[in-house]
Amino acid sequence: MASGRFFWSRRALLASATAAWAIGGQRVSARVESRPWRWGIDYGSDTNPELARRYDLLVLEPDHARPIAPLRGAHSILLGYLSLGEVEKSRGYFPTLLAKGALRQANPNWPDARMADLRHPAWRDVLLNTAIPAILERGYDGIFIDTTDNAEAMERADPIGNKDMVDAAAELILAIRNRFPAIPIMLNRGYAVLPRVAGAVTYVLAEAMASRWNFTRQAYERLSDDDWAWQAVRVRNAQSANPALHVMTLDYWDPKDVATVAGFYARERAAGFLPYVSTVALDRLLGEPGQ
Repeated sequence: MASGRFFWSRRALLASATAAWAIGGQRVSARVESRPWRWGIDYGSDTNPELARRYDLLVLEPDHARPIAPLRGAHSILLGYLSLGEVEKSRGYFPTLLAKGALRQANPNWPDARMADLRHPAWRDVLLNTAIPAILERGYDGIFIDTTDNAEAMERADPIGNKDMVDAAAELILAIRNRFPAIPIMLNRGYAVLPRVAGAVTYVLAEAMASRWNFTRQAYERLSDDDWAWQAVRVRNAQSANPALHVMTLDYWDPKDVATVAGFYARERAAGFLPYVSTVALDRLLGEPGQ
């Protein structure tokens, strides 16, 4: 691999980070005893501060030019968005990565983003020395790692040209934990790498657990019970490997259909997960019906 192998002792990793991650676990346990534990995602630039402060954990877009202190509740956790598998043209480091050959084709669903070559040393350098430090310097507690699934999709599409892309994704996540041992990390899906990195993350997000946005039909749709179970097995296996791991779920639906949205919350919470339901744009916070 161009970036070289990164080896990590899982026992050392868990020992170094357990104290910090336990704080998040205590918050979750304490909150669910008195009321549903609230978390949400808002990539918009005008997040409602009063509403934001009611959440225990928020995932936000870190590049908006705004202070985040008004969005922070008394004991809340704020995570800055970080795309691992692709890079948007708006990111300041996009031109450097493009010039160094670390970027591939555009994402057909999000054409302003290009796939990242996770094996490329320039991408590793940007992640560890530019992108993540910038998020933490803006006051975020940790990071939300998105688009890790791209690695599996790229390797499946071109097993020779994209050889070892999944391995590179796992190694990058372990490298991030090694460089930033105390920060909370949420991983979105990433099921091809999750068995290797379950001990290195604080939260795992099962996106599109019961419903999703169909980009072809341009409509929300329910997923089958088999689809739901497929994800549930993977996140529960990860919890078996790391009992401190919290599982979030994210479903997409029209907020005007209150009954269906409420049903998603009830189903995910009954399964022991921490749910959130939003629109595919994820550009505003949407409260749980009845809360």
